[in-house]
Amino acid sequence: MIYRALYDNLLVHTDPEEAHHGAVRAIAAAGAVEPSRRVLKATFGSGFGPATSPRLDGVFPRPVPGTLGLAAGMDKDAVAVLGFDALGFGFVEVGTVTALAQPGNEKPRLWRHTDVRAFRNRMGFNNLGAAAAGRRLAKLRSTAAGRAAFVGVNIGKSKVTELADAAGDYRASTHEVARWADYLTINVSSPNTPGLRDLQDVETLRPIVRVVREEAHAVAGREVPVIVKIAPDLSDAEIVEIAAMAGEERIAGLCATNTTIGHDLGPGGLSGAPLKDRARDVVGLVRSSLRDDQIVIGVGGIENAADARALLDAGADLVQSFTAFVYEGPGWPGAINRELTPR
Repeated sequence: MIYRALYDNLLVHTDPEEAHHGAVRAIAAAGAVEPSRRVLKATFGSGFGPATSPRLDGVFPRPVPGTLGLAAGMDKDAVAVLGFDALGFGFVEVGTVTALAQPGNEKPRLWRHTDVRAFRNRMGFNNLGAAAAGRRLAKLRSTAAGRAAFVGVNIGKSKVTELADAAGDYRASTHEVARWADYLTINVSSPNTPGLRDLQDVETLRPIVRVVREEAHAVAGREVPVIVKIAPDLSDAEIVEIAAMAGEERIAGLCATNTTIGHDLGPGGLSGAPLKDRARDVVGLVRSSLRDDQIVIGVGGIENAADARALLDAGADLVQSFTAFVYEGPGWPGAINRELTPR
């Protein structure tokens, strides 16, 4: 309640991108010191158990600490993993990182839509590059707390890279981060990099999936689970085709969904409550189209435990959120994971 009052009366009047950066810096600082991590964990991030879907055991060599994780886009450069972990996210997906450092699109590029509990962004994969992320992740994994955190890395195409050269670009990012990742997510579904969504075409996506798997295994010396993140704006037929390809290539699964361009609010992709129904439908379609040993990560419109359960009931094995965390505050992820833990 305190956070909601602060957000509604003060934070909502700040520049959304500056507020975002300030929040990530604060969470990174709190997570960097063991005493403050313990306080955060005791206050917000404890009292829940691991994700329980049996399919996860066949994908990951260790339990996922909680069912709800942080979606990519919040911690773009892997600077605040321990802080987000202490706040009660069961796993943290960092990125999107690209092979080349890039500033992203011109500002303004992030907007609040409080009336519909949403954010709209056209960030354009602003990040310091995969090599920088790899160095941070290596430092993270050098500590006991960092090794315990469950971390996915979301990788995308550099803006200046031609679509014909996309596979090599994804390979370069994979080379830098795969050793430190519990899983990798191939992002071909952001609407904010020109042409990126064209990579969701099955025969264009297939070689990207193959080079990421091959490079990850070569670098990490183990099978790194690979997920593909898809857009909610695909047709049902296109989703079924991608799921069939995922089965043929035997990747770990799919993440459904990214932001939507199906709105009239302005440029960029919309996240948050408006995606709720479509995300649930896509998760159900993906689940029915995948192999039984593949997983689904459900994303889109989660505001409470009932929304999370709706995605789980539709077939998700894990769920992620970003927008509701911003609206609800630091106590939200741990509360949701506690509600999702069987008693």
